[in-house]
Amino acid sequence: MTTVLLTRHGETTWNRSGRLQGWAPTPLTDRGHEQARSLATHVAADYDVDRVLASDLRRARQTASHLAEGVDCDPTVESAWRERDFGRYQGLPKATVFEDHDRLSIPRAGRDAVDARPESGESLRDLDDRVRSRWESLLAESAPDETVVVVCHGGPLSLLVGAVDDRDIVTAVADGEQDNCALNEVRVAHGTTTLVAENRTDFLETPPA
Repeated sequence: MTTVLLTRHGETTWNRSGRLQGWAPTPLTDRGHEQARSLATHVAADYDVDRVLASDLRRARQTASHLAEGVDCDPTVESAWRERDFGRYQGLPKATVFEDHDRLSIPRAGRDAVDARPESGESLRDLDDRVRSRWESLLAESAPDETVVVVCHGGPLSLLVGAVDDRDIVTAVADGEQDNCALNEVRVAHGTTTLVAENRTDFLETPPA
């Protein structure tokens, strides 16, 4: 059985201020580092990790570094796991962007929002295609008894967890809350992929705000 642990990075400065991060090199806060250390302690105690993969964005790399220390496994960074590129809206208040641009809002535009692109950015479908492609190749390359950790972001995680649980993109985004350093566990056996844990934060000494 292959086990894949999908986790989000720790809290960042822009998480605190409610800004769209996209591909920005935002750092973890002190709280974010504490969350990442708690995650590392839990994973090291409960799993025998073979590989750690991470988005190449700063916040994911910082989180993966803590995790790698805990499981004694150097992380491999890959751009495929990046957050959605919000283009010119990167850095703006999240609430304001989705209030002022109905076409980007799932609650307001519904399925039409899946293909709407921020200027110079990615649509949800673009993001889904990117992370789904890497996910499928990860499952294909992983050994039957391997445990892999992927450290990435809320957007990709919502879509991946939704895909494993057979949710469409709209439902996956609308219902797919992913807290900082939340852990999702996926098991693959005999060609069947099963979501056994979603958005777990019970192990965090410094839980999400």
